[in-house]
Amino acid sequence: MYQFKSSILTFSILLTAATSFEASALPSFTRQTGAACSQCHTQSFGPNLTPFGRDFKLGGYTMGNNNKDSKIPAVSGMVQGSFTHIQQDKDPSGSNPGNKNNDATATNNDDDPFNNKNNTTTFDQASLFYAGRVYEKVGAFSQLTFDGYAKRLALDNTDIRFADNTELFDMPITYGISANNNPTVQDLWNTTSAWGFPYASSATQPGVGTSALIDGTLGTQVGGATAYTMIDNLLYLEAGGYTSLSNNVQKGLGVADAQQNQIDGAAPYWRVALQKDWKGHFVSIGHYGMMANVFPARDRSTGKTDHYTDVALDATYQYMANPKHIFETKLTYIYEDQKLSASRILNSLSPNAKTYLNTFKINTAYTFDQTYGITLAYNQINGSNNATLNSEDGSYSFYKPNSNYFTAELVYVPFGKTTSYLAPWLNLRTSLQYIGYTKANGASFEATTNNTFLINGQLAF
Repeated sequence: MYQFKSSILTFSILLTAATSFEASALPSFTRQTGAACSQCHTQSFGPNLTPFGRDFKLGGYTMGNNNKDSKIPAVSGMVQGSFTHIQQDKDPSGSNPGNKNNDATATNNDDDPFNNKNNTTTFDQASLFYAGRVYEKVGAFSQLTFDGYAKRLALDNTDIRFADNTELFDMPITYGISANNNPTVQDLWNTTSAWGFPYASSATQPGVGTSALIDGTLGTQVGGATAYTMIDNLLYLEAGGYTSLSNNVQKGLGVADAQQNQIDGAAPYWRVALQKDWKGHFVSIGHYGMMANVFPARDRSTGKTDHYTDVALDATYQYMANPKHIFETKLTYIYEDQKLSASRILNSLSPNAKTYLNTFKINTAYTFDQTYGITLAYNQINGSNNATLNSEDGSYSFYKPNSNYFTAELVYVPFGKTTSYLAPWLNLRTSLQYIGYTKANGASFEATTNNTFLINGQLAF
């Protein structure tokens, strides 16, 4: 009975949050710039950026007052909670089949409607941010997160930048350096894994079994730096590289994972994009990629590595001429060429076969008054018959990784404008999300058992 009352209380807090507080992006950015969060974010709460928001990030998070006399540091906090309903039953241990972050401590109490074999109420995370100018032309976005599901404190997404401006033949040029711990976390267009849709999720929901190396699999496990430039607000160029952090460093940062692939040496990363804003019609088209030799699960016993070459195309369209009605579409395609020499030897298979993985993502969104939003998305993953599937125990399965699923999301972000209550001190984003599968990890049969309904609330302060 106590557990039931606790779940009722948690669920009530989520529903109350959905109707009681305002929302905006990180308050520290708003305090620094003096601009409403709706000026940087299409839905008044990140991470999806407007053209102004992209300029702010491009400039190294330093735009705004010098803050030399300010006694308020560039610090913000955020808490996030979710209610997740999954069509399939959790197994008796409490974990969800297909979930990358199985939780053996979850309860399966059929008497509790919010925590049983289909439903889970979770405190997802609490985060502390340093977000804003560090000194003069140096700024940072750095997130320290307590994962309420894994019960772990770790350094999360971090992007430290130096940026400056100059002119060449009367063309404005912005240039800079980004030091970060997640390939694409520094990206501007919300088409990559770090800040792409969906903008909210739960650790208890089922997940697909594989993804491209550049599509989020290296996040927080690596360190790297890139140099970039934006020429005439039209052409963007970026190049750099990443390497895996040592095991001791990862332990110190709280991100150690024995099954994480380890980059051998350095992995080059590159990015190019063209963008143009025609009186509120913003269009961009780009390409990014990465090459890496990795030791699977840090296993060097074979003397060989797996080789990945990832090449991606992406595009964005935003209608921003009337902030009452914002329309946008984003798409991403990633092709990954794989030569899994080490993995195949570890599984007693021929080491020479080449495999591939295709990833396609598209989402379309409409936002009214930067307060109410609806997003429809489609994801497709397919690959050759012997593409690997990553799993917690480090094993490698050689069957088709094909998955298809649709996502529909409703968002309510009631504030985040210049006249908002308590702005810029309190901010909220709430969402209802449904994910429907037609194929999951190579199987169409019973794929719908992965279907998920999610209620999510994120409160920033």
